[in-house]
Amino acid sequence: MVLDPDLVARVEQDMRAVPDPEIPVITIDDLGVLRAVETAEVDGHPGMRVTITPTYSGCPAMHAMADAVVEAGRSHGIPVEVVTRLSPAWTTDWMSEEGRDKLRRFGIAPPTGERAHSAPPGPVPVGLQLRVVTCPQCGSDDTEEVARFGSTACKALRRCRTCREPFDEFKTL
Repeated sequence: MVLDPDLVARVEQDMRAVPDPEIPVITIDDLGVLRAVETAEVDGHPGMRVTITPTYSGCPAMHAMADAVVEAGRSHGIPVEVVTRLSPAWTTDWMSEEGRDKLRRFGIAPPTGERAHSAPPGPVPVGLQLRVVTCPQCGSDDTEEVARFGSTACKALRRCRTCREPFDEFKTL
């Protein structure tokens, strides 16, 4: 038995729309956690295999993401196998521009600076310049880091010196 391609497309769309449990304004597709969706045999039945990569190895949200992906298939009567792939490691390079905009509109500064995988392999240059993070509330570049870890390990807590509002910064990885 072969799955109907239109049904597979609807299920994949539902899977890509699964929100990040820690930052529900961004989807796992926007975040770049959802790596692949394909049809496959699952427990002897036509189904779908989904590959996800955690933002970091101890990410507590991965179970919730996997459960939501499985439920997206189950709601259409399709069995789903979720495969967690650790290599290559997730990077903020995989975040979509739309996802970065969603974070900014929600009040979280998206990853900034040099993209993690844009540099050629080899020695890593170390710069002594101050990292500039723009306030998502007022747009000022006059911000400071308050704590290296914010509400989740993926974020740092910052404060704007102009509007005085605190905000999270999604760290560049």
